[in-house]
Amino acid sequence: KVTELVLDNCRSSNGEIEGLNDSFKELKFLSMANVELTSLAKLPTLSKLRKLELSDNIISGGLEVLAERCPNLTYLNLSGNKIKDLGTVEALQNLKNLKSLDLFNCEITNLEDYRDSIFELLQQITYLDGFDQEDNEAPDSEDDDDEEGDEDDDDEDEDEAGPPGEYEEEDDEDDGGSDLGEGEEEEEVGLSYLMKEEIQ
Repeated sequence: KVTELVLDNCRSSNGEIEGLNDSFKELKFLSMANVELTSLAKLPTLSKLRKLELSDNIISGGLEVLAERCPNLTYLNLSGNKIKDLGTVEALQNLKNLKSLDLFNCEITNLEDYRDSIFELLQQITYLDGFDQEDNEAPDSEDDDDEEGDEDDDDEDEDEAGPPGEYEEEDDEDDGGSDLGEGEEEEEVGLSYLMKEEIQ
């Protein structure tokens, strides 16, 4: 019955994570970021899987396994792996439903004409590293539906860190005297109260 499984930061041994097997028939989202995965050879058959997160591993090839075992993938994140050349990525041509591919922080991104080459090689994909061929960013709504918004969360965090708008407002409130100060306190109490409720 499990449809989502997050195994980030677990340690794989010999290319597999103990307990991850063919019994997860209903799995639609699987995340195995930073699990020291060197190969996908032992990936179970997950025919309903739509989104696969494999960022920050040590995968350098063998991607043809994905088409055999996860034929319905629409989103694949291979950022931070050891993928160096187009020949490796060519194996993804058989993932006919693939719409979004992430190769950020892989050596392949240093190739000349990297983006054009990938779009030419994998004509089924719409987004590469979060942007389409015309450099338009993947829309939020599609990320939320297809991609559970993971990639987006990262982007939003970066945005928040960038513009100083929020921090300025807070400073203004502090300068504005005690009334606003109390309001802030109430808000904090409200948040902690909500979190307590969630925990129970």
